Amino acid sequence: MLPGSIATLKLPAAECAQKGCTMTSLDETINSYLDVWLGPRDPRVKGWFLLTNYTPTFIFTVLYLLIVWLGPKYMRNRQPFTFRGILVVYNLGLTLLSLYMFYELVTGVWEGGYNFFCQDTHSGGEADMKIIRVLWWYYFSKLIEFMDTFFFILRKNNHQITVLHVYHHATMLNIWWFVMNWVPCGHSYFGATLNSFIHVLMYSYYGLSSVPSMRPYLWWKKYITQGQLTQFVLTIFQTSCGVVYPCPFPLGWLYFQIGYMISLIILFTNFYIQTYNKKAASRRKEYQNGSMAAANGYTNSFSSLENNVKQRKQRKD
Repeated sequence: MLPGSIATLKLPAAECAQKGCTMTSLDETINSYLDVWLGPRDPRVKGWFLLTNYTPTFIFTVLYLLIVWLGPKYMRNRQPFTFRGILVVYNLGLTLLSLYMFYELVTGVWEGGYNFFCQDTHSGGEADMKIIRVLWWYYFSKLIEFMDTFFFILRKNNHQITVLHVYHHATMLNIWWFVMNWVPCGHSYFGATLNSFIHVLMYSYYGLSSVPSMRPYLWWKKYITQGQLTQFVLTIFQTSCGVVYPCPFPLGWLYFQIGYMISLIILFTNFYIQTYNKKAASRRKEYQNGSMAAANGYTNSFSSLENNVKQRKQRKD
């Protein structure tokens, strides 16, 4: 069912009084606070699935964090799952969804004559609604992407559940709930467009890596991280243009986006250094330490062969 066609269901007053309507009361309380703090919402998304109330998004995030905490404990003494076929389908699905969002955002921006330096939320005509519909799917995709972490847990790849990974997944769903309610188009398009393109590359890589025979041919993982860092820098530049030039797009959202992008640059840069630079330095050190032992032409070759055999035996996914 498409966003915008789902009406908000409310219980009759008598039935509500009998059941207490605790969730309804909570939603109304939270909504009233949000409206006071952030002002009126964009009426174009009124009644859209998951957007009316913040409570479901918050609950999904709390459940996600609980699973991140309890999942590895549950799997500690259990055999890891493989999910090879499921992972291929899952990553292919997200690749196609990301490609669809990238295409729709690019064509929507073109049709609406969006300005790179400053674009408010009400000057693109029908293209604004096209952007809003696509960005709803972008928001919803952040909920789907929680599965990334769940697969790591079930496959016991706990080394991949880093602070960066959890922070990025948990915050994006919440941030985009607010974006969709207050600034669902205009200057908000840029980061989502770049991110959708990066996700085409990323999820296609993950999908191919789920097939063991393809792993030796996958060489571009390092460049995906470089692309992500480039994306954050470009987003800061584009967002800063809206701050520097007189722009009717709300300044508070622009400042928040710049701050969030800076936090991602710090975390992703640390990840890049830990993953690639230190690994390369470690390999160089191992090579230097083993140079004397390799003089006979056998030791390093045997060690490499032994390591390959061990990896094949240990790798079951």
